[in-house]
Amino acid sequence: MHFQSLIEAIKTRRQNLAVTQEMLSELSGVGLRTLKQFESGKGNPTLETLQKLGNALGMELMFAVKELNVNE
Repeated sequence: MHFQSLIEAIKTRRQNLAVTQEMLSELSGVGLRTLKQFESGKGNPTLETLQKLGNALGMELMFAVKELNVNE
């Protein structure tokens, strides 16, 4: 899933559940400023932050990690 799609999915889920940004901040333990920046497409949330938001909204987030080939 493209990063912008992930942002939209979390924002849409929050809105569909009638959860305010303030409520989601409290439920997830993610700072309100961080959440607002994330939803506006600014900032760079960590995987932990994304997981906290997903958990609070009852979402299962799957992250694909690309394998890197490093020359020795």
